[in-house]
Amino acid sequence: MAEIDTLIAAMEDKSDALEDLGYRVRFDMKDGGSILLDATDGNVEIEQDETGEAEADTVLILSSDNLEKLINGKLNPMLAFSTGRLKVRGSQGVALKLASLLEEAS
Repeated sequence: MAEIDTLIAAMEDKSDALEDLGYRVRFDMKDGGSILLDATDGNVEIEQDETGEAEADTVLILSSDNLEKLINGKLNPMLAFSTGRLKVRGSQGVALKLASLLEEAS
């Protein structure tokens, strides 16, 4: 199980690429914890969501290990989605845009 602080740091390392996202994405981890990525207004803020209920355009549901692999480019987002390791609530277009930005940053 990946630590939330490690996941946040890995996302922050890619914050330059994520500036173009323009949306709020919440990552709900099946093994506990939630992270909010707010890339609106050209700024990128990444923080732990203590309640797991922060408002977001899209919510991605996956394990912390799969999120770590996704951030580091070791898990293809489309493969994760098609095999059920990643679930999307909300706009799938936002999820696809996030996936392409993460791939570019890898």
